[in-house]
Amino acid sequence: MNPTSPPSSRGFLYDIPAESDDEGYDEVIAEDVPIEGDFTFRAVAVGLGVGVILCMTNIYFGLQTGWVSMMSLQSALLGFALFKLLPHLPSLFPASRPLTPQENVVLQTTAVATGTMPLAAGLVGIIPALEMMTLKEDGRNPIKLGYWSLVAWCLAVAFFGVFLAAPLRRQVIVKEKLVFPSGTATAQLISLLHKIPPPSQSQDRQSTGRVYRRLPRTSRSVSPPGYTVGETSEDSRQGVEKDSEVMKGSGWWALGWSFFASGALTVLSFLFPIISAIPVFDVFSLPFGTSLAANWLWWFTPSLSYVGQGIIMGFPVTISMNIGMLVGWAVLSPLSKHLGWAPGPVGSTTEGARGWILWVALAIMIAESIISLLPITISSTSTLIRHYKQRSSGPRIFQPSSSPRTSNVTEDDYYDPLDEHEDDDPENEPPERLVPMSWIKAGLIASAVLGVGLVWAVFGKDGIHPWATALGLLLASMLSLIGVRALGETDLNPVSGIGKISQLLFAILQPGNVVANIIAGGVAEAGAQQAGDLMQDLKTGHLLKASPRSQFYGQMIGSLASVFVATAGYKFYTSTYEIPGPQFAVPSAGIWLNLARLLNNGHLPSHVIPFMLSFGLIFAAISALKAFKKHLPQYKWINYLPSGIAFAVGFLNAPSFSIARLIGGYIAYRTSKASPSGETPLMAIVVASGFVLGEGVLSIITLTMASFGMKAVSCFGCGIAGGGYCSGGC
Repeated sequence: MNPTSPPSSRGFLYDIPAESDDEGYDEVIAEDVPIEGDFTFRAVAVGLGVGVILCMTNIYFGLQTGWVSMMSLQSALLGFALFKLLPHLPSLFPASRPLTPQENVVLQTTAVATGTMPLAAGLVGIIPALEMMTLKEDGRNPIKLGYWSLVAWCLAVAFFGVFLAAPLRRQVIVKEKLVFPSGTATAQLISLLHKIPPPSQSQDRQSTGRVYRRLPRTSRSVSPPGYTVGETSEDSRQGVEKDSEVMKGSGWWALGWSFFASGALTVLSFLFPIISAIPVFDVFSLPFGTSLAANWLWWFTPSLSYVGQGIIMGFPVTISMNIGMLVGWAVLSPLSKHLGWAPGPVGSTTEGARGWILWVALAIMIAESIISLLPITISSTSTLIRHYKQRSSGPRIFQPSSSPRTSNVTEDDYYDPLDEHEDDDPENEPPERLVPMSWIKAGLIASAVLGVGLVWAVFGKDGIHPWATALGLLLASMLSLIGVRALGETDLNPVSGIGKISQLLFAILQPGNVVANIIAGGVAEAGAQQAGDLMQDLKTGHLLKASPRSQFYGQMIGSLASVFVATAGYKFYTSTYEIPGPQFAVPSAGIWLNLARLLNNGHLPSHVIPFMLSFGLIFAAISALKAFKKHLPQYKWINYLPSGIAFAVGFLNAPSFSIARLIGGYIAYRTSKASPSGETPLMAIVVASGFVLGEGVLSIITLTMASFGMKAVSCFGCGIAGGGYCSGGC
């Protein structure tokens, strides 16, 4: 659409008569004028502070269950709360200048770049996997990197994904206008926090040079995630108004109390370990002096953080996870043990039932990842072919004065991989707010050379060849196109599938080398994962008119800071706790290592192959049905089929974590039923955020206590009737 077209009458772009005065309006933001001043010291400083909290939280949850989150909503919420709570610091929080929505975008962008490094650098996956290798099975001793070697590894993968994201922005966000649900939801939350008209996809699709028009106080409403402004439903309006009231006071109290409750329970669980492993499933067997359920790792952990995760995940995902838990831990685990296929201790990831069912989970994850990538691969390929034919059919025609970019625009100013045609919206940002193409080219080359050199320096000739690392980066570049598109359409970044595809390829290119297989997969996954996560932030910035260049600066600063923060956090945990161990099972590391072993040595546990093939085929079929369900609208039951990845996670995590998440999922279900909009209300999301952040932050305190040798105050109830309760605390 031509950028000079008038705005729609729907949504929040209201036409104001020329004779209207300013009475009744809260704020005026000029049209067709870029918002400046979003990259500020205070936004970056607070973003780094929030990012450090998220980074440590993600290390904690990642090592425990493999769950790592962008937490973009939590970043924006927590950053805004800090500005509300600390107005007396004039250097960072001048009372005369409130935090702007665009500053909040830069803040959360910096925080996300800082907080997601544990996954991008493989600190909850490939690094523990290298430390779990054995001379007997892998032909070499474990690789345990020191602090500076780990810093060098993190630097090797820290920036390539950032430079990958910048050039993709124009194609997938500006031209194709992919939804990027989490990025859109974050933009809606920020608009709610700052009391500005909420953005919507309808507004984005018109892509004018306008920013915001004035909105009457009586009409101003804000939308939480899931709401679309402009709906005519009275229930939807009531939901919007209700959620608008949440952040006027009650929401902040809910965030504070949920944070306090979760943190207090975390500390109490450290002091009294029985709290973290309540023997509810042995209530009938304990009087007889046995603890059958505990011997099979069945107990209940009343973790509010996992309840919060369940609220965020939603009821369908937690249902799939718990079905997987029942199949894995109540059927396959006892079966493998009693038939002698897994003779070791139940909790062992090498010889026990836990390790045996892990292979079935791996088959499910590979099958779903590959099948789910097919439709998006086909779509991406057809789009590229179509654009290539359009480009080849004739010369480009530029319309003068059609956008702010038509003057003084050079090839170096922005990335334009495909031709514009009449159905595409042009870039509506001026060149000085974009990342120049020269920076992108230089950055990709420099980060690739840095990555290849540092990986070679860290792992040497016995690890991975430089050409193999370079190929891994090239693979990341290609697969990131698929990953970003999938994320934009479904909110799911298929990085696990991308990593496994890389492992399959490198089993052929560098056979017999488990280390090279793991590292190559990690390099490819890191680039694709980072590009996808940062694209969500760029979507947020696009909707709220934040400068892409400012976001790029925040991403670079956050990624650099997180190299040192994430490394320190990981070394802190591994020096204090046994990893893998009772408290931190590191399930993601087991997946990486077992697949590498399979591809290089071909050894599988007894009788596991039929189960891998059966479950793999079942979930390949389910994934295919879900991928093409838009072509089968008459079969409504497809929507109720379980998610393969969530089902497999039920295998990977001990039952206590899945049960707590189910409670949260049920809370999300009940609150959404009671909500006029049918969506999970904002208050539930706020409480869930407090639960997750509370345990994540206070776990740093318990980690410090443990590092100084402090132990539980009382081990009462642990080991009842010889059961495995409290094995991590006493």
